[in-house]
Amino acid sequence: MAGIVMLVQGVSGTIDQLAVQPFFGPVLNFFNRFVVERVALLEGYEIFANLVMAFLGAVVIVAARETRPS
Repeated sequence: MAGIVMLVQGVSGTIDQLAVQPFFGPVLNFFNRFVVERVALLEGYEIFANLVMAFLGAVVIVAARETRPS
């Protein structure tokens, strides 16, 4: 579940950086609007940070599938 949330928030944050995200903005863009905007280190790298978030979400999803008991 956490991987799906990370993936969706990363993709939504990227969309929000490129064009305003009208749907579920405060929920889907929590990482983008509350973390990325407040960390000075990420200034100028907002799209990259959101894409990394989406990538890490995909990694969590794959790792969860690999460790699922059979």
